Amino acid sequence: MAPRPLVSAVQLAAELAGPAAPTLLDCRWTLAGGADRAGYEQGHLPGAVFVDLDRDLSAPPGRGGPGDRRGGPPVDRGSPPEHRGGRHPLPDPAAFQAAMRRAGVRGDRPVVAYDQGEPGGAARAWWLLGWFGHPEVRVLDGGLPAWVEAGLPLATGDPDPGPGDFTARPGGRRLLDAAGAADLAATGVLLDARAAARYEGLEEPVDPVAGHIPGARNAPLPDLLHGQALHRRLADLGVGEDVPVGAYCGSGVVAAHLVLALEAAGVPAVLYAGSWSDWITDPSRPVATGPEP
Repeated sequence: MAPRPLVSAVQLAAELAGPAAPTLLDCRWTLAGGADRAGYEQGHLPGAVFVDLDRDLSAPPGRGGPGDRRGGPPVDRGSPPEHRGGRHPLPDPAAFQAAMRRAGVRGDRPVVAYDQGEPGGAARAWWLLGWFGHPEVRVLDGGLPAWVEAGLPLATGDPDPGPGDFTARPGGRRLLDAAGAADLAATGVLLDARAAARYEGLEEPVDPVAGHIPGARNAPLPDLLHGQALHRRLADLGVGEDVPVGAYCGSGVVAAHLVLALEAAGVPAVLYAGSWSDWITDPSRPVATGPEP
């Protein structure tokens, strides 16, 4: 049975004081500002190592094939070709392994990732470590604000985590490519975690094309994470027993939070890692606009 994906601040503090303390990864990141190294230096969980989402949890922004709407040749990296597109492609296994070893991640030691408590890098680290085969990864519920609210201490400076030995073995989670996302939108439930205006094609502040994958249903992340009506809202979106569920966003980062929230609610979901920024690299893929799937 998979471990629960979330851990409370109080429970984490108890574990850190015990004999099998987890490795801590500070993954603070925002879409507008990028990795928040400055915030980490001002104060972080004792023993936590900073992980940069753009550098350590992603490959360089990718491009699709010759029909890429942004122009230019495709980028050749070690990840499978179908996962090289988008603004935050999956990292190369060797590069991710090296980054995690620098952070002290071991294969036989649990890992807890945290961020600023809003969509940041913690769920991305959780998802990637699971994809690359780590058996026990969780996210601090509520992030750094929950830790501070519990009256727990912060530290400054860069800790020495000791050498890691994590070996990256891709394939530990199910994963969608563009073709799989299109199929799931037609045969199951594909959730778009972006704001309604981006889903409807009314605005697109980040990517060059506005709209959504035809058949996808809009499920903005804040609407799902708050309140006690989560399961009712999911039912309204068509999520039910034995219905396959997938998630995407702009580049796969916020959608990882949606996958995390769904797993915490007992709903398994598959991530389209390339997400909208990958979908639009091929002009033959259709684009829908408006409030309906």
